[in-house]
Amino acid sequence: MFTKLTEQLKANPRTIVFTEGPDARILEAASKLTADDILKVILLGKEDEVKAAAKDAGFNIDKCQIIDPETYGEMDAMVDEMVALRKGKMTADEVRAALAKGNYFGTMLVKMGKADCLLGGATYSTADTVRPALQLIKTKPGNKIVSSCFIMVKGDKKLAMGDCAINIAPNEDELAEIAVETAKTAKVFGIDPKVAMLSYSTYGSGKGDMVTLVANATKKVKEAAPDLAVDGELQFDAAVAPEVAKVKCSDSPVAGQANTFIFPDINAGNIGYKIAARLGDYEAIGPVLQGLNAPINDLSRGCNAQEVYKMALVTAALS
Repeated sequence: MFTKLTEQLKANPRTIVFTEGPDARILEAASKLTADDILKVILLGKEDEVKAAAKDAGFNIDKCQIIDPETYGEMDAMVDEMVALRKGKMTADEVRAALAKGNYFGTMLVKMGKADCLLGGATYSTADTVRPALQLIKTKPGNKIVSSCFIMVKGDKKLAMGDCAINIAPNEDELAEIAVETAKTAKVFGIDPKVAMLSYSTYGSGKGDMVTLVANATKKVKEAAPDLAVDGELQFDAAVAPEVAKVKCSDSPVAGQANTFIFPDINAGNIGYKIAARLGDYEAIGPVLQGLNAPINDLSRGCNAQEVYKMALVTAALS
């Protein structure tokens, strides 16, 4: 998967901004991305600190652009644009204080077209990455929420799983939007989506509010994306095992061959993708944020440099 992404990005270079420039993991990934001319990189932070950290760790960042928010020459224009975007919710002084932080400053670089995408979260929380994106980048027309999915990779096999990181208890409309957006993300990474709306019930075999929620969300997905292969509600075994699907839902266009899984809530999603990673030996790439007007993605604070590198490729591929 990553070989193909690398080839695509070399042919159409994008600019990514990293919000935590002095972080050794970021510097290692940035060094590799620019050495191979895969991406153009902007590192945020004090220039002396970023360069010293790179030198101490032995990373070459000569091809990277370093921007210090405190000395940024276009700060006044950035402040004016962010004040306008916030529509009276923040004063100019409050905006200037927010832009002193890498998460807000980096997001505004994307908003103003100075960068194509952003990757943060090595030291910021998910909320601190998502909040500026919601306030400044906003959701795409027709989208009401930001959601997420993980791309699960094992050898040549790829799966998509959503939403495992953002929406705690989505309603029917939100679950339908998650399904449509996850299918779109799956396509970017070479998956022909066959979407299973997961439940503890298959075609009404179980009862309860959550079963009704998933069944109704499935109907809304079919209305919103009539060409999408989607079915539900389905139990996981019916979704992936042909022999079970033959018994429980033989006419399903998805059952027994699903590769894109939509969980009913974050409990199921978070547990599910981690079971696949830990017991199924899948590599979890993500979370990939969905529904925004520009690619903004979040790193785990426990990430390593290789994970930063891969998420940078994923983020740029979405731009």
